[in-house]
Amino acid sequence: MKGSFSSLINSEQLVLVDFSAEWCGPCKMLAPILKQVKDEMGEDLKIVKIDVDKNQSLANTFQVRGVPTLMFFKEGKQLWRQSGVLQKAELVQLAKSYL
Repeated sequence: MKGSFSSLINSEQLVLVDFSAEWCGPCKMLAPILKQVKDEMGEDLKIVKIDVDKNQSLANTFQVRGVPTLMFFKEGKQLWRQSGVLQKAELVQLAKSYL
C-alpha cells in the first residue's frame, strides 16, 4: 500500500486523501459529500479513502489522531489538512484554489 500511496500523492494531479474508519459516524456523513465533490471536479481531482484501522502505519506517518482527516496533496507536497466534516462547497473551493 505504501508504495502506491506514495506514487499517488507524488502525481501532478491534485489528490484529496480521506483518512477514515468504518466505525466513524462523521466519516459516513462525509462519504456522499466526497462523491458530490468528485462529480463536480471530475478528472481534476483524485479522491483516495484510507481506512486508518487497516493502514495504521500510514496514519501514523501523517500523525492522524482523529477521523475523518482530510488532506490535499500535489506533487508530493501536503497543501492542506483538516479534521472533521466539511461541506461540498468548501471542499470544491479549496480544490480549485490548488489547481
